[in-house]
Amino acid sequence: MCGIFAYLNFLTPKSRKEILDCLLNGLQRLEYRGYDSAGLGIDKQVNHQVMVFKKQGKVAALKAALFDFMDETTEMSYDDLLNCHVGLAHTRWATHGPPNEVNSHPQRSDQENHFLVVHNGIITNYQDIKKYLEIHGHRFESDTDTEVVAKLAFHIFSQNKDLTFRQVVELTCQQLEGAFALVFKSRHFPGECVASRRGSPLLVGIKTKLRLAVNHVPVFYSKDTHGRGGFVTQAPRRDSSTEFTPLGEDHSTEYFFSSDASAVVEHTNRVIYLEDDDVAAIQAGNLSIHRISRSMDLDSPDCREITTTRLEIQQIMKGEYSSYMLKEIFEQPESIVNTMRGRVNFDTDTVVLGGIKDFIPDIRRCRRMLLIGCGTSYHTALACRQILEELTELPVMVDLASDFLDRKTPIFRDDVCFFISQSGETADTLAALRYCKGKGSLNLGITNTVGSSISRETDCGVHINAGPEIGVASTKGYTSQVVSLVMFALVMSEDRLSLQPRRSEIIAGLKNLSADIKEVLEQDNMISSLAEKLYESRSLLVMGRGYGYATCLEGALKIKELTYMHSEGILAGELKHGPLALVDEMLPIISIITRCPVYGKCMNAILQVTARGGKPILICESGDTSTKDLVPDSVYIQVPHTVDCLQGILTIIPMQMLAYHMALLKGCNVDCPRNLAKSVTVE
Repeated sequence: MCGIFAYLNFLTPKSRKEILDCLLNGLQRLEYRGYDSAGLGIDKQVNHQVMVFKKQGKVAALKAALFDFMDETTEMSYDDLLNCHVGLAHTRWATHGPPNEVNSHPQRSDQENHFLVVHNGIITNYQDIKKYLEIHGHRFESDTDTEVVAKLAFHIFSQNKDLTFRQVVELTCQQLEGAFALVFKSRHFPGECVASRRGSPLLVGIKTKLRLAVNHVPVFYSKDTHGRGGFVTQAPRRDSSTEFTPLGEDHSTEYFFSSDASAVVEHTNRVIYLEDDDVAAIQAGNLSIHRISRSMDLDSPDCREITTTRLEIQQIMKGEYSSYMLKEIFEQPESIVNTMRGRVNFDTDTVVLGGIKDFIPDIRRCRRMLLIGCGTSYHTALACRQILEELTELPVMVDLASDFLDRKTPIFRDDVCFFISQSGETADTLAALRYCKGKGSLNLGITNTVGSSISRETDCGVHINAGPEIGVASTKGYTSQVVSLVMFALVMSEDRLSLQPRRSEIIAGLKNLSADIKEVLEQDNMISSLAEKLYESRSLLVMGRGYGYATCLEGALKIKELTYMHSEGILAGELKHGPLALVDEMLPIISIITRCPVYGKCMNAILQVTARGGKPILICESGDTSTKDLVPDSVYIQVPHTVDCLQGILTIIPMQMLAYHMALLKGCNVDCPRNLAKSVTVE
């Protein structure tokens, strides 16, 4: 959930101002991952001393306070030229301890900052380690689980000062349980930086003046001589490894550690995605990647590829929009086209998904399909369950990842499991994937992030290609996920003659989908006016049925996320089983009613609401005069008619816009809602 950014410049002279700007800009790119507090650690000028600067609040508060300090201090200057320097930075989403400066990162080993660490994740055994360290004289100042990591590293180093920095980190990580991405800095190892990950994302960006000598970095497998029982360290080992180094005589290099590629794209497009239990060490400008033992992961490749990210700086800028969320709402006509580009041939009515085409025969022979996700991704699964059942004629289960794990759901070798996650790093979904891998199922990922853990660990999958989504509340990610699963259903039914008319109808709907979305977006001013009537309400219900039910849940979630107002999505068929008791003249109710097979049942529910004084707001199809005649006093939001399985894409967009405008009227931050973060990398 937190954002990590670290920068090392080797033989690349940089002023202190340039280094601070790099660290702070990197943090601002990652602020969607957490914004309770922020901090950084940099070198001073003398005796390898390290300065830590932290501030409660967003990165802007840290930046202002830091520059005020720099203007007043005599210890450092903006103009200091540093030939080799390591800086750590972090933006926090609080898990252990309230948001304040003491609990912010970097966390330190002691008052003199011998070891610093920034961390994303949760250390589940930190209480045991803390007790051990307290017995050995260490005193703690924060409430965080991260502080034990810095103190444990210092404790291990104090026991054997012949250890290298990388060996200290290896020994430290062996004692940790839980999920983490860690980046270390130490005054004992100036110019060096070591990072490791397990369960939380971390990548290394590389920038050189000359081209790279290789397109991969070999993995060195250390001998497993540390032991895992206690905290007693072993004597240092003499080993060798192949390191990354630039081609030619100019070895000037810049390295960037980051939780996400969006923070490094303005510096370099060459990145390495670290795997679980990798330890990446930079010494004398050379990068090496180590693992404790090959036996820890037999499937792990013997090298890490240096990939070229296609992310462009323009994609992560707001452009002409006032917020990322508004930009992403209005990008949806293009994002769903990008999802279909190169996959749907509208001339021949064919669909090809290159990431799964080799596995289609195995999927067709499966016993059942399971769709697993959290939050918005779970709603994607609900939105597509019906069309998947119809076109595959297979049973389809939909599960929340956390509940799926709690139940220890039986999984069989002939099951196909879909893991849906915009970031590809959602902790519960990733844990469910690993559970299913252990049971032998065929696992398929639906994700927006190339190189993410889910995209690497699944057998096959579909990248939704929606482009970077920075706003915490998902918008274009949801609609592109729905399109991806609809395309999968079309692939599965391509050999069924009886289903060809239905397939052609859906493909025609996909062809017109971008234009239909543009038509919905034209109602922005009308929806803004509606928001003025609703934003002071205490609660709001969203009601629908069939394909509209997922829209109800997702629309209610958007309102909760952005406006902090209670909102609930309900199945219209359940209205009489409890929710009808809430209906009165004051309760705002939004109803999704389109010309689908359950239209009549939805209309019955609306009439039951109006009979009890309710005044529902209807999201209905353009030109639907009969609905308006039956409920003449209602407010209408009209969307174009399309095929039923795609109607949810058009009906969710008014809900996204409504939530956005209500949040603005309430003075809420639409890009960074309170208490939330974009990528949920902790359980």
